[in-house]
Amino acid sequence: MDPRPALRARAFRAIVGGLSAAAFPVAEMPDFHPARPFGTRRVQCDEPRMIRFENVGMRYGAGPEVLHDVSFDLPQGDFRFLTGASGAGKSSLLKLMYLFHRPSRGLISVFDQDISTLGRDQLPPLRRRIGVVFQEFRLLEHLSAFENVALPLRINGRSEGVIRKNVSELLEWVGLKDHMNARPATLSGGQKQRVAIARAVISKPALLLADEPTGNVDDRIAMRLLYLLEALNRQGTTVVVATHNHALIQRFDYPVLHLDDGVLHGLARNEAGPS
Repeated sequence: MDPRPALRARAFRAIVGGLSAAAFPVAEMPDFHPARPFGTRRVQCDEPRMIRFENVGMRYGAGPEVLHDVSFDLPQGDFRFLTGASGAGKSSLLKLMYLFHRPSRGLISVFDQDISTLGRDQLPPLRRRIGVVFQEFRLLEHLSAFENVALPLRINGRSEGVIRKNVSELLEWVGLKDHMNARPATLSGGQKQRVAIARAVISKPALLLADEPTGNVDDRIAMRLLYLLEALNRQGTTVVVATHNHALIQRFDYPVLHLDDGVLHGLARNEAGPS
């Protein structure tokens, strides 16, 4: 019997609460197989849009454009992979989606709001609905792993009891039970990455953007983390994962956006080969 449906079900229950990570040890992960154990969640075309780009161009200062005429709709509840060679513009596209930059031209709407009409003080409430896994982690060095992950819940005013329970379970889930009190300087790159992912998902954001979230972990942990993002998606979070890991893309049957020298293309799963 294929154990993966049960493992995915446990990941789902971990996201909605009440499941200790000890119930899903890393050693229990099945051997990898390119076939997906159950059907892909398909988003209907009439679902509301989370993000819309219309003829967006992006440049830094007076330099050349790094994104050219990018247009796409991201429906609410969708899951997309974002691929492309180094320097193709993946991080720049994610920064626009996170509202870290404004486009040089074109229109972007996020949560049905045209960002060109918003003042600087109107952006933070939108950003708080977005979880981000940065490629460079961006952990607060003076805080422990636990406190880094707890930060979004504290900002949202959650009780200490809820924070203690949810953060402890999630850090145990990602394999950091024995490192909850460790400062980032004492953690490995892979451990920092798992803290960053836990911080991004802890508040169940409306939109999750992950820039190479499995770049510093082995394949077994990478699969575990993708199951976590998939479970979050099944709870309604829209997910975009930028990755070079084409083996993961082949194992998770989700649509692919591919950037080629700043130009965006949509690819079917079986077209998403190495850049």
